Amino acid sequence: MAAAAPSGAASAELVIGWCIFGLLLLAILAFCWIYVRKYQSQRESEVVSTITAIFSLAIALITSALLPVDIFLVSYMKNQNGTFKDWANANVSRQIEDTVLYGYYTLYSVILFCVFFWIPFVYFYYEEKDDDDTSKCTQIKTAFKYTLGFAVICALLLLVGAFVPLNVPNNKNSTEWEKVKFLFEELGSSHGLAALSFSISSLTLIGMLAAITYTAYGMSALPLNLIKGTRSAAYERLENTEDIEEVEQHIQTIKSKSKDGRPLPSRDKRALKQLEERLRTLRKRERHLEFIENSWWTKFCGALRPLKIIWGIFFILVALLFVISLFLSNLDKALHSAGIDSGFIIFGANLSNPLNMLLPVLQTVFPLDYILITIIIMYFIFTSMAGIRNIGIWFFWVRLYKIRRGRTRPQALLFLCMILLLIVLHTSYMIYSLAPQYVMYGSQNYLIESNITYDDHKNNSALPVPKRCDADAPEDQCTVTRTYLFLHKFWFFSAAYYFGNWAFLGVFLIGLIVSCCKGKKSVIEGVDEDDSDISDDEPSVYSV
Repeated sequence: MAAAAPSGAASAELVIGWCIFGLLLLAILAFCWIYVRKYQSQRESEVVSTITAIFSLAIALITSALLPVDIFLVSYMKNQNGTFKDWANANVSRQIEDTVLYGYYTLYSVILFCVFFWIPFVYFYYEEKDDDDTSKCTQIKTAFKYTLGFAVICALLLLVGAFVPLNVPNNKNSTEWEKVKFLFEELGSSHGLAALSFSISSLTLIGMLAAITYTAYGMSALPLNLIKGTRSAAYERLENTEDIEEVEQHIQTIKSKSKDGRPLPSRDKRALKQLEERLRTLRKRERHLEFIENSWWTKFCGALRPLKIIWGIFFILVALLFVISLFLSNLDKALHSAGIDSGFIIFGANLSNPLNMLLPVLQTVFPLDYILITIIIMYFIFTSMAGIRNIGIWFFWVRLYKIRRGRTRPQALLFLCMILLLIVLHTSYMIYSLAPQYVMYGSQNYLIESNITYDDHKNNSALPVPKRCDADAPEDQCTVTRTYLFLHKFWFFSAAYYFGNWAFLGVFLIGLIVSCCKGKKSVIEGVDEDDSDISDDEPSVYSV
């Protein structure tokens, strides 16, 4: 018998859901173009690096947008009374699940291609381009040579993931050939998807480290910077003028020692060179401060100051909601999970957290719960961007690049997009940590038999009563999201993510203390002695 098509209010919900997703895609593409154009250096703008950065950032955001779609689709197949909709038979449900799963693997495959092939190739190509004597053919060969190293790492991850069985043979006396045969059977049964899952999980682990470094700090720095604001351009210019006069006086004092023709001692020569470099930087700051003080953008930002304070208060409240929910969820896992051998998987929620309590309330009004999940994901991404912008890109203790509006080099933009790609991979697990039951089942209910006693007849009657889907629900009554199955394919990654959440909370608290103790940011922060990305002749009005 053919399945009935969705109709009425159900069809309207589906249309609204896909319209929201379509609008979200358009908004993502527009945001990526504006963001990359806003930060890239106008002097060193390159078409290939710009397209690569926009495409990589868009893939990261689209991948994060697939989580609310996954939750929506599994919830949409069931009515609120716990019964499946007429059209949602076993075959249709399976097709929907497979569509979402293949959507994840397609996007994850593109991310692998970007991280291990495209971005490294473009990065090394522009690194070689800095040498004026290098021909384009040599640039391509050198970039391809370094990219092969990343390709080898990708191949190793795929091979390890393909031959790490999720199950072990029961027969302990099996021969070596039987064990090898078992590995190939496991590889064939999963169609190689476990290999991709292992590779993505490995990148997610790196994304967890990036989230601990950048996102945790950005969640505290972004709202506090909005609340505190920046220093006054006029006041900074006055201080800078005083510093210029003081440095010029020191230079004149040193030069006066050689008026009679005597050469300066080595110590004075070094001091004179440092003072002249300092004077050059101060004059550069003077030009930027004068430009910003007289710009219309400064006056416009001053008018928006109350709005920035409101946004800062809102962001710090969201950060506290995020942190409290994550802490309670992690504490619940520590007390009630199946242990480290299972990856700290928890069945149900024993300790309620604010986000887990808020989502079921919003589920009653479509599509408020999906809008909230989307807002949380976007907030996570924006705070990551703020963290990268504040900290910069480092290799251990060496700063590689700064992220500055209108002054960021192509290589720095590529690094930025790669870091965001890795952080977005970790976003899904962070959302699961905040609301595990919701990410697993969405708003699904299932029917259970409940005994009801009637006083007039004095007998019991079993009636089906809807109950929220949880780990105790029958497999044929509740559909688990593809996101959850993907996150828990390898238990040891889940265990690492659990400990990473504790580290995330610790870094957030440290970042909050540091941000509270720091004073207001300079209106031209980034113009200093070692800032090679600053142009002397092109001050940026958008530094405010």
